[in-house]
Amino acid sequence: MPDVVNTEQAQAWNGSEGSHWARNQDRWNAVNEGFNEPLLNAAGITTVHRVLDLGCGSGQTTRLAALRAPQGRALGLDLSGPMLAEARAGAQREGIANASFEQGDAQVYPFEAEAFDAAISRYGVMFFADPVAAFANVGRALTPGGRLAFICPADAMLNGWVVAMTSLRDILPVGDFGQPGLPGMFSLAAPGRIHDVLTAAGFTGITVSQAQAHGVWGQGAEDAAEFLLRTGPGRHLMEQVDAPAQARARRALMDHLQAHEAADGTVRLRSTSWLVTASRPTDPSDRPHARQ
Repeated sequence: MPDVVNTEQAQAWNGSEGSHWARNQDRWNAVNEGFNEPLLNAAGITTVHRVLDLGCGSGQTTRLAALRAPQGRALGLDLSGPMLAEARAGAQREGIANASFEQGDAQVYPFEAEAFDAAISRYGVMFFADPVAAFANVGRALTPGGRLAFICPADAMLNGWVVAMTSLRDILPVGDFGQPGLPGMFSLAAPGRIHDVLTAAGFTGITVSQAQAHGVWGQGAEDAAEFLLRTGPGRHLMEQVDAPAQARARRALMDHLQAHEAADGTVRLRSTSWLVTASRPTDPSDRPHARQ
């Protein structure tokens, strides 16, 4: 793998967190699939486009982009070896020959200049060690006029899984879980922050619009509760309390999630995100100064 500056995230996504996501890729896709069409439509992918998928994970969005560009190609980039193994297997299984995958850190990955017509990401751009440097590096990989489109979480409390976890505040040490501005999942929750980062990275034509979807988190409240508590945040919180408290948290979470069971028994929670688009200027003189 080329140089990595985001070492903490690399360790996590090549350790237990990456293995968890790789094992549960179908479940995570069910949680997030409602954002696929809005994301791909916003990217304006044509049949001949070369598409870069940032933080591609198990590669669902990369493969969907490749299908939209049958005469082009799609490259998925991610830090996680376990998830990339699943991504490659999925492309082979589905017979998608124009999708490929590389392991690397987008902040410093040695992209060929102007190698892509579009860059996309579904929940893969919130963990950069230096987001301005990362987006500037991506911008250099886009052709003039190339389009960036990504999905990132909006306000934490507009996301059902966060509400569910914070409902356990009397049992688990939830603390400032989900607060904006902190490194991690909600680092781009404020639209002003998004504008500032992308402008500093050299992008123009920035738009930020709200997108919502109801994802499937489990087959019934018990299944959904177990899944949530096995995620990275869930495991972290549960490891800080004793077994009786863990049992109370599990029961309380099941009770909370029962209210979200649909007629078919699935648990559906609302996710509220920002759909962000921006462009690399066609005229270099119009491009804001991007920090090198």
